[in-house]
Amino acid sequence: MAEAPRGAERILEGLTEPQREAVTHGAGPLLIIAGAGTGKTTVITRRIAHLIATRQARPSEVLALTFTDKAAAEMEERVDTLVPYGYADVQISTFHAFGDRLIKENALELGLTPDFRVLTRAEQVIFVRDHLFELPLRHFRPLGDPTRHIQALITLFSRLKDEDVGPEEYLTHAEGLLAAAADEAARLEAEEHVELARTFAQYQTLMARLGQIDFGDQIVEVLRLLRTRTHVRKRCQDRYRFVLVDEFQDTNYAQFEVVKLLATRHRNVTVVGDDDQAIFRFRGASMSNILDFGRTYPDAKKVVLLENRRSPQAVLDAAYELIQHNNPDRLEVAQDIDKKLVSRGPDGASREGAPPRHLAFDTVSSESDRIAEMIVEEHGAGRPYREMAILVRANNDADIFLRALNLRGVPWTFSGNAGLYGRPEIRLLIAFLRTVAHPDD
Repeated sequence: MAEAPRGAERILEGLTEPQREAVTHGAGPLLIIAGAGTGKTTVITRRIAHLIATRQARPSEVLALTFTDKAAAEMEERVDTLVPYGYADVQISTFHAFGDRLIKENALELGLTPDFRVLTRAEQVIFVRDHLFELPLRHFRPLGDPTRHIQALITLFSRLKDEDVGPEEYLTHAEGLLAAAADEAARLEAEEHVELARTFAQYQTLMARLGQIDFGDQIVEVLRLLRTRTHVRKRCQDRYRFVLVDEFQDTNYAQFEVVKLLATRHRNVTVVGDDDQAIFRFRGASMSNILDFGRTYPDAKKVVLLENRRSPQAVLDAAYELIQHNNPDRLEVAQDIDKKLVSRGPDGASREGAPPRHLAFDTVSSESDRIAEMIVEEHGAGRPYREMAILVRANNDADIFLRALNLRGVPWTFSGNAGLYGRPEIRLLIAFLRTVAHPDD
């Protein structure tokens, strides 16, 4: 190989001792428990650079997987600054982008054409609607509103794929429920599961016939490929000597199965995550993955990052007290790991900060008015508007706060997704379509 990029010691500059321990870990499984604001992205990107700098791996032998396009782009940008030109062959992508690439490379092995299409959620709805009467539905295709359950069906199929449950396995389970049904209610429920399992199988058959896959197939088809095509599995295991996974707590069961298959030969798998930050269970993410990692790799080294550079200690203490309500289903309790974060400023000194205030209001209207008034007061005391933010649970919850700010002449920007049908370009498109559909309206 060519001369190593930068000195290994330079890559370690500015790291805390636990961060350095994680970055310099050699071969074998590694679990990094990284609390909020503890520099997990710094650790995983510098670990990649360190593996290359110390010649433990060629750039092309490193695979880094994460959950979102934004996280993958940030990781790639950071690695690019650490690894000079000529070493930028590290593959960094989301699970689904990696799956899409691998499926395209081996489409014929899976019985797909290389130009297969991946359907979006909206396209799935259209697909199911167009083939609704080709699906073996009875309970879930009511005569009065045949399309009522389309969204629920698609969600079910997606969750089944997240859990690596195929149509045959689901049907076997459903038929077992039917055989064991002890009363009428159990029998009806089992019949519904049988209907859903057969519909799932027909959905997959129709998709394959038309050369289409969906979002979940980008993972389960990779699993099928790695499990049934020995030469493909061996090629992938030879290619990727080191596999790193960011935001591990947000991966689902099927994604973890992909990781295990890729890492079977070399066992050089690094996962970075925090069970306390798992927020995507509604998308199939399995918090048990991070709890099960130690059982899958009992010899895994564990490194816990506790120094937070983002928040004052008072905020960290309040968050820690709140998260205790998730016990005993937390890594801290299950594996006796200390996860109480410690605030550290740029100079390494502790930052106490003011404790959070809990304000209670009788109505949302009075809450929004008071919040807007507090912002005006803070601005009058010299704090710039750009240093203040309002966080809401859902996009719709922001409307009443925005109105309160408007009444007081407070400038604001909304960084959330306003929704597909609320976007100006979509509303314009709908207006054009209405004109075409109803020219006399």
